Amino acid sequence: MTERSLTARSLEARRAFVEANTLVLPVPHCPEIRLHVADEALPLWEKTEEELGEAGLPPPFWAFAWAGGQALARYILDNPETVSGRRVLDLGAGSGLVAIAAMKAGAASALAADTDPWAEAAVALNASLNGVAVTSSTQDMLDGGTEGFDLVAVGDLFYERPLAARVLAFLDRAMEAGAGVLVGDPDRTYLPRERLRHLALYEVPTPRALEDMEIKKTSVWALEPKPVAPLAPRPQ
Repeated sequence: MTERSLTARSLEARRAFVEANTLVLPVPHCPEIRLHVADEALPLWEKTEEELGEAGLPPPFWAFAWAGGQALARYILDNPETVSGRRVLDLGAGSGLVAIAAMKAGAASALAADTDPWAEAAVALNASLNGVAVTSSTQDMLDGGTEGFDLVAVGDLFYERPLAARVLAFLDRAMEAGAGVLVGDPDRTYLPRERLRHLALYEVPTPRALEDMEIKKTSVWALEPKPVAPLAPRPQ
């Protein structure tokens, strides 16, 4: 069997597993969108490793609608001019919620980027479930190019210092290439607050298994370009 056929078979297995082990439910803050979601993270994580023999998997972030993604999706659905006719990158896409919202709001295209191959399976199922076309990528985009996007949407990616630094560097390069940036976040620790312009505040329902409270106040911001350092005066 070729490497390509093994990859295809693996994706098919992942999609079948996602369908069999999740529920199709409306997103609490965006009920016009439905997703394949899990009741709890740990049992699904353990079952994934046991049934498919894949040890060391990352947590199943793709199986939940996180607060930042819900806020971004709600903002985009309520403000379709934000994405209308634009090429959107959903960075750290997880379930693909933000990419799906962008396509429903009239985006020209949406790429859901997440390094977890399980997210690729979840995005495909969720996009089909909502009647939109979303492209997926499992490549780590943070060290790569930023061309080809008019808007980058980032939900819940500022929770670890090293990751936050890489994300911000990528976003700065994307802005230099002409893209806008939207950030949805419930005030995670490494959020670059000094660079953000506030757009909207939501009270987002979240599972207690994921967060420390059932309602998370979550904002959507526009990322502003980094300030240009003033030129040093010439010596007299």
